[in-house]
Amino acid sequence: MSKRQDIMNATLDLIDEEGLQSVTFAKIIKRAKVGSGTIFNYFSNKEELVNEVYKEARMLMGRCLLSGYDPELSLYERFKCLQLNRLRFAVDFPKEFRFIDHYSYSPYILREIRDMDEAGSSRIVQALIVEGQKQGIFKELNSHLCHQLIHGIISSIAKGYYVHKYPLTEREIRQTLEVSWKAILV
Repeated sequence: MSKRQDIMNATLDLIDEEGLQSVTFAKIIKRAKVGSGTIFNYFSNKEELVNEVYKEARMLMGRCLLSGYDPELSLYERFKCLQLNRLRFAVDFPKEFRFIDHYSYSPYILREIRDMDEAGSSRIVQALIVEGQKQGIFKELNSHLCHQLIHGIISSIAKGYYVHKYPLTEREIRQTLEVSWKAILV
């Protein structure tokens, strides 16, 4: 692993453990086990570093969302694939998921990074929602609002899972996908 990646991993770990405001370069340097000058070879300030960590997490999420996605499947099967992948990302990459979930609307994250289309997944989700609306299957809500609704369901379920409120067995996963689907149905 490169020193740059060590710094980014340390930053993500510290943000997850302590929160963004508590993270300092001194803590990052100690956690990443790099020299004090090394961090400045890659990042000019904390904001740039945090935005890069956010960007990398979002790109990972985008790739995970599209895993096994087949545009030829039915609307329901495509929706289910995307939501299942979103939930799997939350379970498999909890630090990244929590970071995205907590800081997506923070002024600390630059707008162009916050609004990026991670690996094309945002565009695909939006297109799926619009397609469902044109077919009269999904509610006539703003497509971004629909996207936020279905993401919010997964986010809420993931947070409960993280604190051991309930397991995520096949039954709970199936129920979560059904609730997500029904949330935006006409």
